[in-house]
Amino acid sequence: MTALWGLWPQVQDTCTSLGLMLSLVLLMGLARVVTRQRLHRFMMAHTFVLEFLATFQLCCCTHELQLLSEQEPVHPTWPLTLIYFFSLVHGLTLVGTSTNPCGVMMQMLLGGMSPETGAIRLLAQLIGALCSRYCISALWGLGLTKYHLSERTFACRNPIQVDLPKAVITEAICSFIFHSALLHFQEIRTKLRIHLLAALITFLVYAGGSLTGAVFNPALALSLHFTCFDEAFLRFFIVYWLAPSLGILLMILMFSFFLPWLYNHHAINKRE
Repeated sequence: MTALWGLWPQVQDTCTSLGLMLSLVLLMGLARVVTRQRLHRFMMAHTFVLEFLATFQLCCCTHELQLLSEQEPVHPTWPLTLIYFFSLVHGLTLVGTSTNPCGVMMQMLLGGMSPETGAIRLLAQLIGALCSRYCISALWGLGLTKYHLSERTFACRNPIQVDLPKAVITEAICSFIFHSALLHFQEIRTKLRIHLLAALITFLVYAGGSLTGAVFNPALALSLHFTCFDEAFLRFFIVYWLAPSLGILLMILMFSFFLPWLYNHHAINKRE
Protein backbone atom coordinates (compact mmCIF):
# COMPACT_ATOMS: atom_id res chain seq x y z
CA MET A 1 0.00 0.00 0.00
CA THR A 2 2.87 2.35 0.89
CA ALA A 3 4.57 1.59 -2.43
CA LEU A 4 1.37 2.39 -4.34
CA TRP A 5 0.98 5.66 -2.43
CA GLY A 6 4.59 6.53 -3.27
CA LEU A 7 3.90 6.01 -6.96
CA TRP A 8 0.75 8.11 -6.95
CA PRO A 9 2.40 11.58 -7.43
CA GLN A 10 4.34 10.24 -10.43
CA VAL A 11 1.17 8.72 -11.92
CA GLN A 12 -0.66 12.00 -11.33
CA ASP A 13 2.08 13.98 -13.10
CA THR A 14 2.01 11.54 -16.01
CA CYS A 15 -1.76 11.86 -16.36
CA THR A 16 -1.44 15.65 -16.31
CA SER A 17 1.16 15.52 -19.10
CA LEU A 18 -1.01 13.17 -21.15
CA GLY A 19 -4.01 15.44 -20.62
CA LEU A 20 -1.95 18.43 -21.76
CA MET A 21 -0.89 16.66 -24.96
CA LEU A 22 -4.42 15.48 -25.77
CA SER A 23 -5.74 18.99 -25.13
CA LEU A 24 -3.19 20.39 -27.59
CA VAL A 25 -4.25 17.81 -30.18
CA LEU A 26 -7.93 18.72 -29.72
CA LEU A 27 -7.19 22.46 -29.90
CA MET A 28 -5.13 22.06 -33.09
CA GLY A 29 -7.89 19.86 -34.52
CA LEU A 30 -10.43 22.60 -33.89
CA ALA A 31 -8.09 25.16 -35.48
CA ARG A 32 -7.76 22.94 -38.56
CA VAL A 33 -11.54 22.68 -38.91
CA VAL A 34 -11.85 26.49 -38.77
CA THR A 35 -8.99 26.88 -41.25
CA ARG A 36 -10.60 24.53 -43.77
CA GLN A 37 -13.89 26.41 -43.49
CA ARG A 38 -12.47 29.94 -43.66
CA LEU A 39 -9.42 29.64 -45.92
CA HIS A 40 -10.37 26.94 -48.45
CA ARG A 41 -10.55 29.58 -51.20
CA PHE A 42 -7.04 30.89 -50.48
CA MET A 43 -4.87 27.92 -51.37
CA MET A 44 -1.47 29.23 -50.24
CA ALA A 45 -2.77 30.59 -46.92
CA HIS A 46 -4.73 27.36 -46.40
CA THR A 47 -1.61 25.26 -47.02
CA PHE A 48 0.55 27.44 -44.78
CA VAL A 49 -1.81 27.42 -41.80
CA LEU A 50 -2.48 23.67 -41.93
CA GLU A 51 1.25 22.89 -42.13
CA PHE A 52 1.97 25.34 -39.31
CA LEU A 53 -0.68 23.77 -37.05
CA ALA A 54 0.53 20.23 -37.84
CA THR A 55 4.17 21.03 -37.10
CA PHE A 56 3.20 22.94 -33.97
CA GLN A 57 1.20 19.96 -32.69
CA LEU A 58 3.97 17.46 -33.44
CA CYS A 59 6.69 19.56 -31.79
CA CYS A 60 4.69 20.43 -28.65
CA CYS A 61 3.70 16.81 -28.07
CA THR A 62 7.26 15.62 -28.66
CA HIS A 63 8.59 18.11 -26.09
CA GLU A 64 6.19 16.64 -23.55
CA LEU A 65 7.00 13.05 -24.56
CA GLN A 66 10.70 13.76 -24.21
CA LEU A 67 10.06 15.15 -20.74
CA LEU A 68 8.12 12.02 -19.76
CA SER A 69 10.79 9.70 -21.17
CA GLU A 70 13.44 11.37 -19.00
CA GLN A 71 11.56 10.44 -15.82
CA GLU A 72 11.90 7.05 -14.15
CA PRO A 73 9.11 4.99 -15.76
CA VAL A 74 7.02 2.45 -13.90
CA HIS A 75 7.78 0.03 -16.74
CA PRO A 76 10.69 0.36 -19.23
CA THR A 77 8.39 -0.04 -22.24
CA TRP A 78 6.11 2.81 -21.14
CA PRO A 79 7.91 5.56 -23.14
CA LEU A 80 7.81 3.40 -26.28
CA THR A 81 4.10 2.76 -25.73
CA LEU A 82 3.51 6.51 -25.56
CA ILE A 83 5.53 7.07 -28.73
CA TYR A 84 3.47 4.45 -30.55
CA PHE A 85 0.17 5.87 -29.28
CA PHE A 86 0.95 9.48 -30.20
CA SER A 87 2.36 8.42 -33.56
CA LEU A 88 -1.07 6.93 -34.20
CA VAL A 89 -2.74 10.14 -33.01
CA HIS A 90 -0.58 12.27 -35.31
CA GLY A 91 -1.12 9.86 -38.19
CA LEU A 92 -4.90 10.11 -37.78
CA THR A 93 -5.11 13.87 -37.25
CA LEU A 94 -2.37 15.25 -39.52
CA VAL A 95 -3.48 13.69 -42.80
CA GLY A 96 -2.50 15.83 -45.79
CA THR A 97 0.42 17.55 -44.06
CA SER A 98 4.10 16.68 -43.94
CA THR A 99 5.51 18.22 -40.69
CA ASN A 100 8.95 17.19 -41.98
CA PRO A 101 11.14 19.21 -44.39
CA CYS A 102 12.61 15.94 -45.68
CA GLY A 103 9.13 14.79 -46.70
CA VAL A 104 8.59 18.05 -48.58
CA MET A 105 11.96 17.67 -50.29
CA MET A 106 11.12 14.09 -51.28
CA GLN A 107 7.82 15.15 -52.86
CA MET A 108 9.46 18.01 -54.75
CA LEU A 109 12.26 15.80 -56.08
CA LEU A 110 9.75 13.19 -57.22
CA GLY A 111 7.63 15.83 -58.94
CA GLY A 112 4.68 15.51 -56.59
CA MET A 113 4.83 19.09 -55.30
CA SER A 114 5.56 22.45 -56.92
CA PRO A 115 8.50 24.55 -55.64
CA GLU A 116 6.10 27.31 -54.54
CA THR A 117 4.01 24.93 -52.42
CA GLY A 118 7.18 23.35 -51.06
CA ALA A 119 8.56 26.72 -50.01
CA ILE A 120 5.28 27.61 -48.26
CA ARG A 121 5.29 24.31 -46.38
CA LEU A 122 8.94 24.66 -45.35
CA LEU A 123 8.35 28.19 -44.05
CA ALA A 124 5.29 27.03 -42.10
CA GLN A 125 7.27 24.14 -40.58
CA LEU A 126 10.10 26.43 -39.52
CA ILE A 127 7.76 28.95 -37.87
CA GLY A 128 5.67 26.19 -36.27
CA ALA A 129 8.79 24.54 -34.81
CA LEU A 130 10.06 27.80 -33.29
CA CYS A 131 6.62 28.85 -31.96
CA SER A 132 6.20 25.46 -30.26
CA ARG A 133 9.27 26.13 -28.09
CA TYR A 134 7.82 29.33 -26.65
CA CYS A 135 4.37 27.83 -26.23
CA ILE A 136 5.66 24.79 -24.36
CA SER A 137 7.88 27.03 -22.23
CA ALA A 138 4.84 29.10 -21.25
CA LEU A 139 2.84 25.94 -20.45
CA TRP A 140 5.67 24.49 -18.37
CA GLY A 141 5.94 27.82 -16.58
CA LEU A 142 2.48 27.16 -15.12
CA GLY A 143 4.01 24.37 -13.01
CA LEU A 144 1.27 21.83 -13.71
CA THR A 145 3.66 19.04 -12.64
CA LYS A 146 6.90 19.01 -10.69
CA TYR A 147 8.77 18.34 -13.95
CA HIS A 148 7.36 21.39 -15.73
CA LEU A 149 10.08 24.03 -15.60
CA SER A 150 10.17 26.69 -18.31
CA GLU A 151 13.97 26.82 -18.07
CA ARG A 152 14.17 23.30 -19.51
CA THR A 153 13.22 24.50 -23.00
CA PHE A 154 16.13 26.95 -23.01
CA ALA A 155 18.78 24.48 -21.87
CA CYS A 156 20.85 22.38 -24.27
CA ARG A 157 20.51 18.70 -23.44
CA ASN A 158 22.82 17.20 -26.04
CA PRO A 159 21.25 13.95 -27.34
CA ILE A 160 24.25 12.99 -29.51
CA GLN A 161 26.03 10.20 -27.62
CA VAL A 162 28.33 8.99 -30.43
CA ASP A 163 30.97 10.55 -32.67
CA LEU A 164 29.95 12.61 -35.69
CA PRO A 165 30.21 9.91 -38.43
CA LYS A 166 28.08 7.44 -36.45
CA ALA A 167 25.53 10.16 -35.65
CA VAL A 168 25.27 11.10 -39.34
CA ILE A 169 24.85 7.46 -40.37
CA THR A 170 22.17 6.91 -37.70
CA GLU A 171 20.03 9.88 -38.74
CA ALA A 172 20.52 9.17 -42.46
CA ILE A 173 19.48 5.52 -42.07
CA CYS A 174 16.42 6.45 -39.97
CA SER A 175 15.37 9.01 -42.59
CA PHE A 176 16.02 6.54 -45.43
CA ILE A 177 13.95 3.76 -43.82
CA PHE A 178 11.06 5.96 -42.69
CA HIS A 179 10.58 7.81 -45.98
CA SER A 180 11.01 4.61 -47.99
CA ALA A 181 8.16 3.13 -45.98
CA LEU A 182 6.15 6.34 -46.29
CA LEU A 183 6.53 6.22 -50.07
CA HIS A 184 5.69 2.55 -50.53
CA PHE A 185 3.00 2.20 -47.86
CA GLN A 186 0.71 4.57 -49.80
CA GLU A 187 -0.92 1.61 -51.53
CA ILE A 188 -1.95 0.08 -48.19
CA ARG A 189 -5.35 1.02 -46.77
CA THR A 190 -5.20 3.98 -44.41
CA LYS A 191 -5.98 2.29 -41.08
CA LEU A 192 -3.31 -0.37 -41.53
CA ARG A 193 -0.77 2.12 -42.94
CA ILE A 194 -1.03 4.37 -39.89
CA HIS A 195 -0.36 1.43 -37.54
CA LEU A 196 2.60 0.26 -39.62
CA LEU A 197 4.16 3.73 -39.67
CA ALA A 198 3.58 4.18 -35.92
CA ALA A 199 5.28 0.82 -35.27
CA LEU A 200 8.17 1.79 -37.54
CA ILE A 201 8.65 5.14 -35.78
CA THR A 202 8.65 3.38 -32.41
CA PHE A 203 11.23 0.86 -33.63
CA LEU A 204 13.50 3.58 -35.04
CA VAL A 205 13.33 5.56 -31.80
CA TYR A 206 14.13 2.37 -29.86
CA ALA A 207 17.05 1.51 -32.15
CA GLY A 208 18.58 4.96 -32.56
CA GLY A 209 17.25 6.92 -29.61
CA SER A 210 20.24 6.21 -27.39
CA LEU A 211 22.63 7.37 -30.13
CA THR A 212 21.13 10.60 -31.50
CA GLY A 213 17.53 10.64 -30.31
CA ALA A 214 16.45 9.29 -33.74
CA VAL A 215 14.73 12.53 -34.75
CA PHE A 216 15.12 12.35 -38.59
CA ASN A 217 13.10 15.55 -38.88
CA PRO A 218 14.99 18.87 -39.23
CA ALA A 219 12.04 20.99 -38.05
CA LEU A 220 11.47 18.82 -34.98
CA ALA A 221 15.21 18.82 -34.21
CA LEU A 222 15.25 22.61 -34.38
CA SER A 223 12.37 22.81 -31.91
CA LEU A 224 13.81 20.26 -29.49
CA HIS A 225 17.44 21.38 -29.62
CA PHE A 226 17.36 25.04 -30.63
CA THR A 227 19.83 26.05 -27.91
CA CYS A 228 22.20 23.27 -28.98
CA PHE A 229 22.12 24.61 -32.54
CA ASP A 230 23.17 27.97 -31.12
CA GLU A 231 26.05 26.47 -29.12
CA ALA A 232 27.34 23.94 -31.68
CA PHE A 233 25.60 24.89 -34.92
CA LEU A 234 27.83 23.03 -37.38
CA ARG A 235 27.64 19.69 -35.55
CA PHE A 236 23.87 19.83 -35.12
CA PHE A 237 23.34 21.16 -38.64
CA ILE A 238 25.25 18.18 -40.09
CA VAL A 239 23.55 15.56 -37.89
CA TYR A 240 19.94 16.79 -37.88
CA TRP A 241 19.63 18.67 -41.17
CA LEU A 242 22.17 17.33 -43.65
CA ALA A 243 22.06 13.67 -42.58
CA PRO A 244 18.26 13.21 -42.97
CA SER A 245 18.43 15.05 -46.31
CA LEU A 246 21.22 12.71 -47.38
CA GLY A 247 19.00 9.75 -46.47
CA ILE A 248 16.26 11.14 -48.74
CA LEU A 249 18.65 11.66 -51.64
CA LEU A 250 20.07 8.14 -51.29
CA MET A 251 16.56 6.70 -51.19
CA ILE A 252 15.52 8.52 -54.38
CA LEU A 253 18.74 7.55 -56.16
CA MET A 254 18.36 3.92 -55.17
CA PHE A 255 14.72 3.57 -56.21
CA SER A 256 15.09 5.69 -59.36
CA PHE A 257 18.36 4.33 -60.71
CA PHE A 258 19.39 1.13 -58.94
CA LEU A 259 15.91 -0.36 -58.39
CA PRO A 260 13.88 1.42 -61.10
CA TRP A 261 11.46 -1.49 -61.46
CA LEU A 262 10.29 -1.01 -57.87
CA TYR A 263 9.86 2.74 -58.25
CA ASN A 264 8.09 2.38 -61.62
CA HIS A 265 5.74 -0.24 -60.15
CA HIS A 266 4.86 2.19 -57.34
CA ALA A 267 4.34 5.08 -59.77
CA ILE A 268 2.06 2.98 -62.03
CA ASN A 269 -0.06 1.83 -59.07
CA LYS A 270 -0.33 5.38 -57.80
CA ARG A 271 -1.60 6.62 -61.17
CA GLU A 272 -4.14 3.81 -61.35
